[in-house]
Amino acid sequence: MSDIQQKIDGIVKGNRVVLFMKGSAQFPMCGFSGRAIQVLKACGVSQPTTVNVLDDDGIRQGIKEYANWPTIPQLYVNGEFVGGSDIMMEMYESGELQQMLSAQ
Repeated sequence: MSDIQQKIDGIVKGNRVVLFMKGSAQFPMCGFSGRAIQVLKACGVSQPTTVNVLDDDGIRQGIKEYANWPTIPQLYVNGEFVGGSDIMMEMYESGELQQMLSAQ
């Protein structure tokens, strides 16, 4: 595992809810990242751990390899990859995301 993959792994496993996104929760830099933050807020997650991939090109590329998922944002809950904003939206609409996030 490369240094960048180890760094990503530490972030993912060290935080309950992690969103790798473009921008920050306060200032999303793309519509998909903004939608992902809104979905998390609607699920009651007010302070998710966010990682701005625009700040670090290594993480920006490395996160795509880490989950074998080509797009950003990417949501991780309890160390597990959940998906991007479209999957988050589908899970939110079905109630599945709220259940996942409320489970301790």
